[in-house]
Amino acid sequence: MPDYRFAGTTATGRPVQGVITADNYSEAKKKIRHLASQHKVKVNRIQKRKTFVYKIQKNGEKPVTGEQKAFTKEEVQRALEKLGYKVIRVQPKLIDFKLKPPTTDVVTFVRVSADLLREKLPFNEVLQLLINDVQNPTLREAVREINNDLRQGKDSEEAFIKQEKALGKFTARMLGLGSKSGNMATIYESTARFLERNAEFRKNLRSALIMPLFTLLILFGAVIFYVAYIFPETAKLFQKLGTELPPMTTATLKLSDFLVANMGVLTVSFLVVVLGFVYFINTPRGKYLKDKYIFKIPVIGNLIHKTVIEIFCRVFYALYSGSGENVEAIRLAAEATGNKYFENQIKNIAIPIMLNQGKGLVEGFEAAGVFTKTALARFHSGAETGTVKKTALQIANYYEKETVYKLKNTVEFIQLIIAMIIMVVMTALTLVSSETALIKPKSPFG
Repeated sequence: MPDYRFAGTTATGRPVQGVITADNYSEAKKKIRHLASQHKVKVNRIQKRKTFVYKIQKNGEKPVTGEQKAFTKEEVQRALEKLGYKVIRVQPKLIDFKLKPPTTDVVTFVRVSADLLREKLPFNEVLQLLINDVQNPTLREAVREINNDLRQGKDSEEAFIKQEKALGKFTARMLGLGSKSGNMATIYESTARFLERNAEFRKNLRSALIMPLFTLLILFGAVIFYVAYIFPETAKLFQKLGTELPPMTTATLKLSDFLVANMGVLTVSFLVVVLGFVYFINTPRGKYLKDKYIFKIPVIGNLIHKTVIEIFCRVFYALYSGSGENVEAIRLAAEATGNKYFENQIKNIAIPIMLNQGKGLVEGFEAAGVFTKTALARFHSGAETGTVKKTALQIANYYEKETVYKLKNTVEFIQLIIAMIIMVVMTALTLVSSETALIKPKSPFG
């Protein structure tokens, strides 16, 4: 998230200045107004930290160019002049848009960090090594800013959360917590394990769904083209000869005429429905409903549900300290799942039951209605024996093995279903074509 600097004066006329982080200018303005009202400060100026491109020269050497983040052009110029450079040019970077780093790069960053921390390497040295080795410019810049913030004594959680757009919300939060905890290597290792597992599941899920959907789309397009443009040429030829068409051929010809007459309307309607659906599922309400009903999808929904529970348990294991019910660990684990419905049930049902009604962890989880009977039974056993943390890891490992095995079978099942659909469609087209081929046109000579 970018930094915003504000300057103002107190009621006594004393100048004040501060820096906050926010997703955008509007959010920054709201935060600053809230602070100003609390401390009775009149805000005079708000500036966003931008990226400036500069060109400098030193002692007649060849000019060099570079980039520097600052609130104003003058700050960059003064800093460079203090270093003994002759400033040729400083200007804001026109296009300062950064693509999110690939998931594989983020996973590699966390995995290497975990491995180096396990080797007892100081964290500042780990970051310095990674700054030099990370290839993705967005991720490299994020790691550099984290390193600079930590050197300036900023809170580690705040430093990482600032980079959540590059690292991901869950990763930034986990690494921030880990960096100020007593078990830093363990949390980094758990985060790396989670990211690797999540990336592998998404990859397998894409292979299970994208290729079959693409195949069906191509088949659908081919059928439409055949029915709308190829088939009518033959059927209408028989009509011109006064031949009575058989039932399937007649029905297919009517469908063809309907498609051709309404192709524009059907295409626009299809695009409106698809785009409307995509827009809706990206709204807060749409995300909630999508994540709620995705568990009910035949075959694949059960896998997604168990994977969400696995993620929750793995993160819960990394954060749970064993003191009381550790509500913060439960909340963060729910956020880490990435499923809005699961997160909502934990935050709005399970946690309030534990805090307001004094219920135990198992009772809260059971009331949430998002855990399987197996998971609840294991948590119940863990609560009775005082091994909740260990139980969470056992559940995570169990569901990891189960989903990996079942996903392979699911991919094969989906491919079988697609093959059967293709077979049915091709059989229908063959029957229609065969029926048309058996038509005996009337002889023009009677």
